Amino acid sequence: MRILITGGTGLIGRHLCKTLLAEGHELTVFSRNVASVPEKCGVGVHALATLSDWKPDMAFDAVINLAGEPIVDARWTESRKQVLRVSRIALTEELVRRIAAAEHKPAVLLSGSAIGYYGGRGDEELGEDSGAGADFPAQLCVDWEATANAAERYGVRVCLLRTGLILSTDGGLLARMALPFKMGMGTRLGDGRQWMSWIHIDDYVAMVSRLLRDEQMRGAYNMTASAPVTNKEFTAVLAAVLHRPAAFVVPASLLKLSLGESASLLLEGQRVLPRRMLAAGQPILFPKLEEALKALFG
Repeated sequence: MRILITGGTGLIGRHLCKTLLAEGHELTVFSRNVASVPEKCGVGVHALATLSDWKPDMAFDAVINLAGEPIVDARWTESRKQVLRVSRIALTEELVRRIAAAEHKPAVLLSGSAIGYYGGRGDEELGEDSGAGADFPAQLCVDWEATANAAERYGVRVCLLRTGLILSTDGGLLARMALPFKMGMGTRLGDGRQWMSWIHIDDYVAMVSRLLRDEQMRGAYNMTASAPVTNKEFTAVLAAVLHRPAAFVVPASLLKLSLGESASLLLEGQRVLPRRMLAAGQPILFPKLEEALKALFG
């Protein structure tokens, strides 16, 4: 396949490019830093500096849309919320316009979303048919998904990637957590009862590869492992795998004071299950947290 990837230089994109190149696909990555694409994504990967460089006579068989500013790296001021919306929704709108103009339409669009779609739901088990939440992350995902679904009017199969916590030592939240945990400074967040729906990076890439290939798969998919855990359990398992104590607690009040509204991402979890992936027979390589962390940390 000839595949266009936005956000290809990020954590997921880098791992995905490696796998897709090994499978023999021809890759083009949209990145504002085109010079970094060969190093981060692989030799032979083409680069687009702007989506306007996608001319109507350029042919892609698939588009994977992973672009978006990090949602937890700054307080959600009104200006920051606008940046988050533009980086997801406006970019996806531009992608759909390019698809509409293309002489050769891609067969499939895999477009990013997040399990934040469901909002904070306590202990409720959430499948793809569960309704959306009402907070800012949920509405951001709702609008993002609706924008991507507009590609269906051009005959494109659309899959929505409701992504959980990616486990990788190459970046993301786990990589940030690793050093303090290795130093014996692992911490629980608040009361630790909030759910963390996680997925090993290898399982995530395998799911994306399946969605590319399987023409029967469309709509929303929860991109998580099958056994979510609470923050308290996650903290304990990570500490045990690293053979370190984790006796500290960050009070919820401190997180709210320092992060404002965005503290909800750390204090209000979602208990999400990949029901549609499991129903499709997709194997989960790392269904349990302990084995996933042991594989990552050796």
